[in-house]
Amino acid sequence: MSVSLARVYDDPGDGRVLVDRLWPRGMRKEDPRVGHWLKDVAPSSDLRTWYHANPDEYDAFAARYRTELDDPDGIQADALTELVDLAKNGDVELATASKHIELSALPTLADVLSDRGAD
Repeated sequence: MSVSLARVYDDPGDGRVLVDRLWPRGMRKEDPRVGHWLKDVAPSSDLRTWYHANPDEYDAFAARYRTELDDPDGIQADALTELVDLAKNGDVELATASKHIELSALPTLADVLSDRGAD
């Protein structure tokens, strides 16, 4: 089992999961590059808006996102459990529409999956 990162516009790998809260621009709902959409595991709308206004604050964004993911009563809890289960049962490719994967939520999410034994 492995966790990889990709842009949703690229050719899909095994177990692709789109983890953006917003639907990717220019893609139809039936586009096979999307895979499974787990929008509720993405950063909250408030955090996403804050990060958009503060793009130089990646470390603070990652810390705040990790805090959201660690909240058992948060909006991401059920979706994160589903994603962990998917990753424990096979390869998962986390996908985003972001141009810069390394500055997106994906690295933090991959770290959380690893911490939970899903790598």
